[in-house]
Amino acid sequence: VQLQASGGGLVQAGGSLRLSCAASGRTFSSNAMGWFRQAPGKEREGVLCISNTGRVTYYAGSVKGRFTVSRDNAKNTVYLQMNSLKPEDTAVYYCTRRWHCHTPVQDFGQGTLVTVSS
Repeated sequence: VQLQASGGGLVQAGGSLRLSCAASGRTFSSNAMGWFRQAPGKEREGVLCISNTGRVTYYAGSVKGRFTVSRDNAKNTVYLQMNSLKPEDTAVYYCTRRWHCHTPVQDFGQGTLVTVSS
């Protein structure tokens, strides 16, 4: 399975970005998809996960109310809508695939850089 993330870039604080992740393979609709991020000098952390039924689990409390996730099973694509961005959201964002949101991540995408300027 390949995960191709896109949509990163430079944005001012308070702005918005939408990341996309296109997945190959035939199991997308059965998979839980999600996003991790790694800020400069920090460990990679889970952001959120969306199950195959659309249930969302947030791992980073700081993004709740600002980030939303959705999926289009017909396009094998998951989206991360990021609003009210803050400089501390600056990170490389990785798309992930797993069987369920409570099981280990099986695949990480190549990452897309999001930079939020103050």
